[in-house]
Amino acid sequence: MAQHQHKGGGHGHDHHHHDDHGAGHHELSYWRKYIFSVDHKIIGIQYGLTALCFLFFGFSLMMIMRWQLAYPNKPIPVIGSLFPSFFPGGAMAPEMYNAFGAMHGTIMVFLGVVPMLVGAFGNYVMPLQIGAPDMAFPKLNMMSYWVYFCGGVTMLASFFVKGGAAQSGWTSYAPLSVITQPHQWGQTMWLIGMVFLITSSLLGSINFITTIVQLRAKGLTMFRLPFFVWAQFVTSFLLLLAFPPLEAAGILQLMDRVAGTSFFMPEGLVVSGQMQSYTGGGNPLLWQHLFWFLAHPEVYVLILPAMGMVAEIIASNTRKALWGYRTMVYSIIFLGFMSFIVWAHHMFITGMGQKMAAFFATTTMIISIPSVVILTAMVITLHGASIRFNVPMLFALAFLPMFAIGGLTGLPLGLPVSDIQLHDTYYVIGHFHYVVAPGTIFAIFAGIYFWFPKATGRMMNEALGKVHFVLSFIFINVAFMPMFFQGLAGVSRRLADQTGYAHGNAVQGLTRMSSWGAWMLGLSQVPFIINFFVSMFAGRKVSENPWESTTLEWSAPSPPPHGNFKSTPVVHRGPYEYGVPGIAKDYFPQHQAGAEA
Repeated sequence: MAQHQHKGGGHGHDHHHHDDHGAGHHELSYWRKYIFSVDHKIIGIQYGLTALCFLFFGFSLMMIMRWQLAYPNKPIPVIGSLFPSFFPGGAMAPEMYNAFGAMHGTIMVFLGVVPMLVGAFGNYVMPLQIGAPDMAFPKLNMMSYWVYFCGGVTMLASFFVKGGAAQSGWTSYAPLSVITQPHQWGQTMWLIGMVFLITSSLLGSINFITTIVQLRAKGLTMFRLPFFVWAQFVTSFLLLLAFPPLEAAGILQLMDRVAGTSFFMPEGLVVSGQMQSYTGGGNPLLWQHLFWFLAHPEVYVLILPAMGMVAEIIASNTRKALWGYRTMVYSIIFLGFMSFIVWAHHMFITGMGQKMAAFFATTTMIISIPSVVILTAMVITLHGASIRFNVPMLFALAFLPMFAIGGLTGLPLGLPVSDIQLHDTYYVIGHFHYVVAPGTIFAIFAGIYFWFPKATGRMMNEALGKVHFVLSFIFINVAFMPMFFQGLAGVSRRLADQTGYAHGNAVQGLTRMSSWGAWMLGLSQVPFIINFFVSMFAGRKVSENPWESTTLEWSAPSPPPHGNFKSTPVVHRGPYEYGVPGIAKDYFPQHQAGAEA
């Protein structure tokens, strides 16, 4: 299998020596080895570094927006004078605030978190965990990265075109996103960028499903898979089934913008007192249905791999098997299935009628159950364990209450009665940021600290990591907790200046608190950035299994060579055999022959 994969990877360079794994034949050029690589590990690192850059950029947009919210229409320090074309007079215009808001959401979700969790960790760790020499389709894998890269560049370039970047929110609701047509190229580029990003995810998900089904090591049955692999497997199905409707919708909206069609433009639309002549027969609600049919499963695309990573780290650092592993697997499959039938809870105030609202409210309550099962299983795993409080474990532990807050605050939004009051207020922003910021981003940090030694052969600095954790944990709560109270006070989201309203002015102090929390959170990432780059070259060198974990990726050298394993691994047992009676060490790796083989 390894030789066959090698043939796929080294195609076109040498047709004679394929058995010697690079010993005798032409060395791949720098471009083929690191830029247009077909090795899943290099592609995973490419995804990771690109996604980290996008996360940093998306976060920077938000920090600038927070200045406008905290000190409305005051010149922005430093940035305002550096970019006078974006900020006339140094202050932020409402249009620019809208553009930053739309791009912040889009970049963080589609260019940051998903590529990080699925593209980077999925690509790097999953083939190692199933004992595969590479992905099933290495060239398709390379293509998925480059299509994502093109989508990202298209999105970023939209800041510099006539009319600026997209201004219709990260959801791009019609008819607003269509009627900005004449002078707004950014919205068109947003749609083109989305088509690229969706295509990338589809290529990746087909590859992931095939790899997990076909390339597992001998003895690795489905119920011996690490929980992280299960999470990636279910996530790939979500991407494969939920993204095509949005790709179709994106192309239809593109036609509405550039070709004069009216898929989403209703009859008799009046804009600024003028009846629009080119519209007719379309339905703006159709866009909402198609968008949320993707974007609700998308939330689980963010959270399932995060849960998978946290589960791996908890098992390794409690030195115990995951409690209720099978139940967790069934829960994650059920969660994936249910995520397709809750999308319209985003649309309770579109007038869908009582019966439909009751259906979607019911499914929304049901979908919270498997999440609670998974969280509970992780908490029970902690019970009675002698926990190692290293940096990955601290982030993994923090994930649990943060995700729980995100989930609990979502319940009132799943009921039409309370949602009508809370819809489109800061409460909603607080809710989903608790899921995707302290939730998902903490899981990403946990994963980086945990698998960094596997990718580089070096450890990240523990002291700097703990500083990063403590500061991030404090300030992420300072940034997001006030939003619940702003929302309950009735402050609408997407307002560039809330002080024009009495109820907004009354909670302006909370807005400032939130802004200061966000800026301090930005500063809290400095220790991480230093740690990350310094450790890459000067970190403490470690063996192939520094955490003494049981899953297959820790049996490969660090960093793994082309083909991953020195010899093809064979699996003898489940993924979390810790503290097995009669075994000298407190861990029993999956590939090690011996008792209960």
